[in-house]
Amino acid sequence: MSSESYHEPVELIPEGTRNFHRALVSLREELEAVDWYQQRADACSDAELKAVILHNRDEEIEHAMMTLEWLRRNEAKFDDNIKTYLNTTGSILEVEKVAAHGGGGDAASKNPAESSTSLGIGSLKGKR
Repeated sequence: MSSESYHEPVELIPEGTRNFHRALVSLREELEAVDWYQQRADACSDAELKAVILHNRDEEIEHAMMTLEWLRRNEAKFDDNIKTYLNTTGSILEVEKVAAHGGGGDAASKNPAESSTSLGIGSLKGKR
């Protein structure tokens, strides 16, 4: 039964949330298929078969990205986080640190405790 993965009675869950759930389950399944195809390709000894398997893997990646785009368009938090993290360079944790402290632009190279909006220890020492 398709509702077995719901944590609440399905009749209490609005259609929008059920569609969101469908997208998340589909994304998980696509990513799982990517993993399976990658493992098969790595284990495969026949070059032509390996190429076919990698082609199939790439199709699953396409499907996953299409579903991720649907999630971005339909859930503001996905949109916000995609804008924050995707297509960045350098340390992902530094990107998160800057985002958490309200930094922007070139703020990634700055110490968050020195930010004018920070509640870091620098502000407690009277440094501005």
